[in-house]
Amino acid sequence: MTQQFEVKVPDIGDFSDIPVIEVLVSTGEVVAAEQSLLTLESDKATMEIPAPVAGTITRMHVALGDTVSEGDIVVVMEADETVEPPPTVVNAPQQTVEEQAEEPSAEMVKPASGPPPAPSSTQLPSVGERQSPPVAIGTVAAQAGSLPYASPAIRRFARKLGVDLSKVTGSGRGGRIVREDVKAFVKSVMTGSAPASSGLGFELPPPPKVNFSRYGEVEVKPLSKIQKVSGSYLHRNWVSIPHVTQNDLADITDMEAYRKANTEKALEQGFKLTPLVFLIKASVAALKEFPFFNASLDESGENLVLKKFFHIGIAVDTPNGLVVPVIRDCDQKDIFELAAELSDLSRRAREGKLKPVEMQGGCFSISSLGGIGGTSFTPIINAPEVAILGVSRSVTQAVWDGESFQPRVMLPLCLSYDHRVVDGANGARFTRYLAGCLEDVENMDL
Repeated sequence: MTQQFEVKVPDIGDFSDIPVIEVLVSTGEVVAAEQSLLTLESDKATMEIPAPVAGTITRMHVALGDTVSEGDIVVVMEADETVEPPPTVVNAPQQTVEEQAEEPSAEMVKPASGPPPAPSSTQLPSVGERQSPPVAIGTVAAQAGSLPYASPAIRRFARKLGVDLSKVTGSGRGGRIVREDVKAFVKSVMTGSAPASSGLGFELPPPPKVNFSRYGEVEVKPLSKIQKVSGSYLHRNWVSIPHVTQNDLADITDMEAYRKANTEKALEQGFKLTPLVFLIKASVAALKEFPFFNASLDESGENLVLKKFFHIGIAVDTPNGLVVPVIRDCDQKDIFELAAELSDLSRRAREGKLKPVEMQGGCFSISSLGGIGGTSFTPIINAPEVAILGVSRSVTQAVWDGESFQPRVMLPLCLSYDHRVVDGANGARFTRYLAGCLEDVENMDL
């Protein structure tokens, strides 16, 4: 007895219209369970869709270069015997109330004639992740009955970038606004070819147009997709969040001695024990002591959403740009578990194989440049978080112990925080408490 299975695009986060960059099977091909069928490429990563069971491909619904969204059928296959297919995605994030209330994506339905109906004035409160207040680009209030024709995913994307969709011309079927239309609008604003209002009480002049080839030889190299997307988010966060950076030094002499004593134990398990895992544990301790750092402002900007979980984002430098994978439940893992997970996430980040869900849900981020150098820097907050820790290279210094100068290993800490949520005194207290945790390695929860 045979059984037909429809393989669908799994939960891929707040993304739609994901390009198919590889088709790894064809009609009639026999595949094994978990064998990769095709590869998708999102803004920040590539992901493979596996076969749920062993069987034969009976029909292909996509081809190379097509775009797909969550729930789209990509392959139909026939299993040799009746089986229950495993879930397509493991540990997929739960759907928020807001997402459950949304209608099916406009990408998936035929547009009706005439404009889409106006939404109800009563909206469900959002209990999921929020984005920080956007930097409005040409913001005007949309009139009821004249809302732009765009899917929920595109509306979320536009909100992240602070784009008023009523200013965007749709190029999709029936005038539907697609992701590329939003990106093109942002680009036109940034280059000065479209009017923009910052929405923050000031106007930004357009960037200068310079023909650099007049002065010598030049080469034009396009930005990577990650750089383009990250650049928009970083610009929004820098302009819309009042940053303050608190600097401090942590004496990590004892911590480094402990780390080096356990280096061989970690290497035997196939990974390195880096100072970063100690920073993760110290950050969790500080977040527990100062819970308003483990929080986000809600969309109204009037309430603080306090989180009871401890997911830490780690900035990873990749060939294509910066990505921030998230290590979950850091309070429940020891330094060896964290080191193993950090090694795996960093490797897959550099290979572009992170799943979108692995870069979502962070509470607090760490950006470590210690392996490169520098004495301090100002990290940009990763909204909707309210703080980020920057770490520079440690240095051995002579420190007075009350009787004499002793050589101590000092680590520069740079904490940027949202001044709407955190005042200067608490920013200093948080940084000093975190430094104290690093200095007292014997009492750290390792």
